[in-house]
Amino acid sequence: MSTTVITGAKVLTMDPANPSAEAVAVRDGRILAVGREADVLAVAGPGAEVVRAGGRSVLPGFIDPHNHLLSTAETLVAVDARYPAVGSAADLVAAVAAEAARTPAGQWIRAYGMDDAKYPGGRPTRGQLDEATTEHPVIVYHVSGHQAVVNSAALAWRGIGDDVADPAGGSFLRDEGGRLTGMVLDSAMELLLPVAVDIGCHGPNFHVDLPGEQLLGWLEGARETYLRAGVTTVCDPQVSRRELKVYRAAHAAGTLPVRTVVMPLSHLLDELTEVGLAGPFGDDRLRFGAMKFYCDGTLLGGTAMFDEPYGDNFTGSLYHHPDELTDLVRRAAVAGWQVGIHTQGDRAMGYSLEAIKAAVAVSGDDARPRIEHCGHPTPAQVREFASLGVIPVNQPNFLYDSGTDFVRRLGERRAHRLQPMREEIDAGLRPVLSSDSFVSSLRPMETVSNAVRRRTREDGPIGAEQAVTLEEALRAHTIDAAYALRMEDRIGSLTPGKLADVVVLDADVTALATDQLSGVDAWLTMLDGRVAYRSPSASR
Repeated sequence: MSTTVITGAKVLTMDPANPSAEAVAVRDGRILAVGREADVLAVAGPGAEVVRAGGRSVLPGFIDPHNHLLSTAETLVAVDARYPAVGSAADLVAAVAAEAARTPAGQWIRAYGMDDAKYPGGRPTRGQLDEATTEHPVIVYHVSGHQAVVNSAALAWRGIGDDVADPAGGSFLRDEGGRLTGMVLDSAMELLLPVAVDIGCHGPNFHVDLPGEQLLGWLEGARETYLRAGVTTVCDPQVSRRELKVYRAAHAAGTLPVRTVVMPLSHLLDELTEVGLAGPFGDDRLRFGAMKFYCDGTLLGGTAMFDEPYGDNFTGSLYHHPDELTDLVRRAAVAGWQVGIHTQGDRAMGYSLEAIKAAVAVSGDDARPRIEHCGHPTPAQVREFASLGVIPVNQPNFLYDSGTDFVRRLGERRAHRLQPMREEIDAGLRPVLSSDSFVSSLRPMETVSNAVRRRTREDGPIGAEQAVTLEEALRAHTIDAAYALRMEDRIGSLTPGKLADVVVLDADVTALATDQLSGVDAWLTMLDGRVAYRSPSASR
């Protein structure tokens, strides 16, 4: 039997029965013992491999309950259009032109991470992208993933002209003369992209048609990125037939980078119900979780639905009529699914709550309904969360990345109430932390830092009264995240008998100033009791 002991550590177990320790031992993929160093070494016995942590923090592997794993793998090999490296339309044109110079004519050029709210001249246009290339169809995804800008070649590729009708749940932006600007919002992307699946109006379609072997290779290539950050489990919150095929192939080949929970998108409800499939289903490496629904659009892109318009008179958009959403969610609950609903604005939150009430009435006391993003619940809605057992799935990285934009668009009153984790915890809820990667950084300690600090990129406050403690933030990214996935019996804490997913961070995070937390990565990561990543300093 293979046994490893991590000693000289500041072990944060996330187990309330034994919250801190000096050492942890793992054997045959399970946590063997946690406690005083001498006691753990005695249990491990002679011959155990000893890893000396040097006073670093040791935690259960981080769990990211809202992380687009395959899409993130795609972005790692695409044009990086993120701010601040790309801070204007001119920067974007230059980045696309550079890619076009090394790409054969006719091939698609994809870029991710555009944050045009920060561009001095506003949203880029197809005319500007045409300056970069007319020989390649180009698509630049907005940082939210809910919209994109394309060049004329991309529109021509799909035969889309100025007379195209806006689909339900999306739109094509036009100039004053009615001509297409190249910006496509939400479900309109379905008509534009070379997509692998038809998801209708069930969400933004970024399920690009690419060879399965290529996707499989990119997924395997993302392994070190995740493990270096200390992530050992993710939940992909938008899975179609495309993603599931790739994840299954990776699982069969032994190349799935981390534990993966999939949330099938609601367009699959009838198909999955017909064959009698509902989550949780699968094994400890790949399994079905909740089903994913969309209510409104994106806060980052101006399509979230609030009671009061915001920004440049943004009124928001819905993917489904509220009654249709309630019917969809109720039918999923009847079929046995836990549900998760993408919801940002307060008006949309009311619609999602009605759907959740219908689900809970069917599913009972342990329904664990999730609200993905949970942007702007009112105090009254937070109280309703408590009565329904709602799990808010937060991404405080948005507050850092775009907090200044939120204040400008939403005003002080609403912006400082975004993702009110302090209020949710005080109401007895178990909000969880996640990244929404590819939309923001997948590094958990960045997410933890942003939940604790509540500061913008420009170092302004963004809802300081909603900040949480370091311990609360770490719990929200480990054991509480496991609860959201219905896996708290096997991962999320360093408890004897649980699966041995362990991260040794490259610092004692309890001794750091809050502004230093975001720089912390993994010194060593164990998955299933085996060392899956060592930093160069851990190899010495």
